Amino acid sequence: MNLGYLQGQTKRQTMLTIVADHKIPFLEGALEPFARVKYLPGKDITNKHLEQADALITRTRTRCDEKLLKGTPVRFIASATIGYDHIDTQYCEAHDIRWTNAPGCNSGSVAQYISSALAIISVKHTKPLHELNLGIIGAGNVGSKVVRLADLLGMRLLVSDPPRQQNEGPEGFSDLDTLLKESDIITLHVPLEQTRSNNTFHLANAGFFRKMKKGAWFINTSRGEVTHTQALLEALKSKHLAGAVLDVWENEPQINLELLQHCAIATPHIAGYSADGKANGTAMSVQAISNFFGLGIDLWWPENIPTPPFANTNFNCLGKKRQDIFRELSLLTYNILQDSQLLKSSPQTFEQQREEYPLRREPAAYTLKLFECKEQNRKFIEDLGFNILH
Repeated sequence: MNLGYLQGQTKRQTMLTIVADHKIPFLEGALEPFARVKYLPGKDITNKHLEQADALITRTRTRCDEKLLKGTPVRFIASATIGYDHIDTQYCEAHDIRWTNAPGCNSGSVAQYISSALAIISVKHTKPLHELNLGIIGAGNVGSKVVRLADLLGMRLLVSDPPRQQNEGPEGFSDLDTLLKESDIITLHVPLEQTRSNNTFHLANAGFFRKMKKGAWFINTSRGEVTHTQALLEALKSKHLAGAVLDVWENEPQINLELLQHCAIATPHIAGYSADGKANGTAMSVQAISNFFGLGIDLWWPENIPTPPFANTNFNCLGKKRQDIFRELSLLTYNILQDSQLLKSSPQTFEQQREEYPLRREPAAYTLKLFECKEQNRKFIEDLGFNILH
């Protein structure tokens, strides 16, 4: 019998106490049959709140370090986010506190964001998407989904991922200089790391932008600190770049207002904020808590995800090229310009826009009834993730 199970049985005899960020969606009710759950604003959780806590379910707003955890009975931290910069992993490991995050939970959401961005860029660019080169820097959970999307669109791909290339060999990967020189659109999907083997801090710096093709587009949905703010601003002001799409910023929420106005599309760190992505993160946290404490709900999934408007929609393919179909359907599920217009008009409410983000569902939540649609276009729509009414 494993240690986690024994720990779980002991905890269940005395009823668990769990402290959770009150903004984690779909969580309420999941663990109440097994624990006393206290819901608090993530940024306000203190050491005192954890004096009786066995576990903590958090987001990035809670810094899980010695100040928060010292002297508490906390044995497990579940973060419902892909990142874990807010967790002092060395402290946790030194004090026998297990922790987990939710890698890949919102990868579909970020891919949807990129899809909407490409739909907008396709209107502004003189060439159709299938004649453009897409450079993808970082081919992990998110980048791999963007690779698949670009394949569907017929774009030429250049992929740079040094850690993967080192493990898998050079086939299928491009060196960074070639990618920068040849790509019409570049999108970043890298973690923020400052190690000898992989330093991504200010990866997109002045030299990076100088090497990019004149008239190219730049997209960053990874981490704000991966991009050097002033270098990007200069590349846009000088017209070396045709445009930028930014979802992440240095010094959030105090973002650079000049850069904000120079971006074609600017959003408040919400690329991964689809309801589906949030549900994935919550489910992974609940399942991890269940597994550690032996609660028996290792397959839990939220049942109360709202249905989007126009979830059942008629769609006519007559006379439409593949790019037209892609553009219309991408913007049906998510029109990125609405988020951009709100941030540009009210940058001071950056955090509020994140906290009060409206419902967004991914393509799998939509069912389409197709008219005048050839078989290859029907297959294309299915490959984009939509359900088709037969």
